[in-house]
Amino acid sequence: MTVRLRWSRTLAGEGADTTPAQQVVNEIAADGGRAVANYGNVAKYDEAAAMIQQAVDTFGKIDIVVNVAGILRDRMIFNMSEQEWDAVIAVHLKGTFNVCRQASSRFREQKGGRFINMSSSSAFGSPGQPNYAAGKSGILGLTWVLANSMRAYNCTANAILPSGWTRMIDAVPRTVQQVMKETGKMPSETAAGTERDPENVAPLVVYLASDDAANVSGQCFASFGYSISLVSQPQVVKTVRNENGWTLDSLGALLPKTFGEGLAVPVPLDDGTVKTIGLNSHRGDIAEASWMEVGHGAKFWKIDLPPYGETR
Repeated sequence: MTVRLRWSRTLAGEGADTTPAQQVVNEIAADGGRAVANYGNVAKYDEAAAMIQQAVDTFGKIDIVVNVAGILRDRMIFNMSEQEWDAVIAVHLKGTFNVCRQASSRFREQKGGRFINMSSSSAFGSPGQPNYAAGKSGILGLTWVLANSMRAYNCTANAILPSGWTRMIDAVPRTVQQVMKETGKMPSETAAGTERDPENVAPLVVYLASDDAANVSGQCFASFGYSISLVSQPQVVKTVRNENGWTLDSLGALLPKTFGEGLAVPVPLDDGTVKTIGLNSHRGDIAEASWMEVGHGAKFWKIDLPPYGETR
């Protein structure tokens, strides 16, 4: 196992602190594993290459890449500077590309590998995060490209929308104020052993990296608390065709009748609460009778949609 992390002192990506990465290395070693830390910057192409090379030099090969690097520089779109935009896009989107680019050549040669990329529900339109949301949306597109372009080489690529009270949630004023009032602690300090524990995401990451998930690729999973959701891929849901071509008048007359019903602005989950995502906004919105017992103490729910390519 290898750990390739760049830890920053702030969520804005400023400063550097090697302690958290080394702590992870120590924990793995104490549990009988092998690990090394890398303090490079994923946003820099050459440093990302050095990370992959370090893994190969240390362990002989690399089989799995999990991209988790991220920073925050939140601002409303009308207040955001070019530097704030560039910094976040560089770490999230370019950083994911840089690492995947370097790993993909190794995966291609050995005909096997796993890409696991962290996106976010903020990609659905978090108001104060135009840079973060754009980067996370881009990661979804990149993941689908990887799934399609690397499947000939026995590789899979999947994305996860993770949830958990980490240091990042400690930067959400509304959540901090509420939790501090109730517990006297920062949110991340109260997460262990609860639905908000980031460790709840780990089993999904390990599963997607395993041989059992060899046929799972191009998927986006949301991990929120004790729930895991499969997020639908983009697909055409309505089409109107006019053999005479379109004019402004015909569009204005027909689109409200055809596309107008049911249109809604995407709702981001940016308040730090534990929710499932998709067409249901919260697990409490699903009637208990709609859940199906599937064993191991788990219940399953799905939306009633026609098979892909079919209409009703």
